[in-house]
Amino acid sequence: STVRQRLDALVQKDGVPAALATVKGRDGRTRTYTAGVGDAATRSRVPADGQVRIGSNTKTFTAVVVLQLVAEGKVGLDTSVDTYLPGLVRGDGIDGRNITVRQLLQHTSGLPDYVDHEVILNDPKRYFEPRELLDAALAHKARFAPGTQWEYSNTNYLLAGMIIQKVTGRPLGEEVTRRVIDRIGLRHTYFPVPGDMTIHEAHPKGYERAADGSLRDYTELDPSWGWAAGAIVSTNTDVTRFYGALLGGRLLPAAQLAQMRATVPADVVGPGVRYGLGLLSRPLSCG
Repeated sequence: STVRQRLDALVQKDGVPAALATVKGRDGRTRTYTAGVGDAATRSRVPADGQVRIGSNTKTFTAVVVLQLVAEGKVGLDTSVDTYLPGLVRGDGIDGRNITVRQLLQHTSGLPDYVDHEVILNDPKRYFEPRELLDAALAHKARFAPGTQWEYSNTNYLLAGMIIQKVTGRPLGEEVTRRVIDRIGLRHTYFPVPGDMTIHEAHPKGYERAADGSLRDYTELDPSWGWAAGAIVSTNTDVTRFYGALLGGRLLPAAQLAQMRATVPADVVGPGVRYGLGLLSRPLSCG
């Protein structure tokens, strides 16, 4: 199939150890394809539909919880961040009184990113408190005035997670689990608790390419640095089920789903790319 050929090309041309893809056809059938090896040392096969760290797909889960709270009247999309986290978001050109919840979810806040890959990769088993990550971001000046440009920043979703905790009085992971994962029966998906560094089920290993070109194994790591922006572990099939349920109206009322799907240009990602509230749209050759 074309999907398998493209995965093979990723592995052969780009030197990626493994690639996985799941496609849900118009007939409703879900097919999962794999290429490469699940372990670069033993050359073992990639587990079919194995668990992986889904990284920034976590942002969509976080956005869903925020929008559920909007539907419940507990959060306002156009309310300032400072309303929920008073005095917390301050810095050079940064003021939480001038940034809205919508701008966080949409990546139009102008907040600098907190992710320093060197710090994380040098000590992958370190636990980070959300406040520590926020302080790292606020040490930099604003990228632009809120609402004037688009730029991807993990800090936006870090703050969204903090707002969820403030409004609900519960840990973010519990809210994501209760409101999304358990609600639609994602049995192979979880939000790791602090200190949970090992992927629970069969999984391919995860690597980062070092400066010298070698692969370093980062399968075991503390995902706290990703938190609301990137901590979830899932499978291709579960992620496909999640997006199907979300876009099918099973997680949000129609009004909030429409807000989520209202997009702004995000051309820096690619031609014609647009971004909503935790959703990215990209034009495809098939329309």
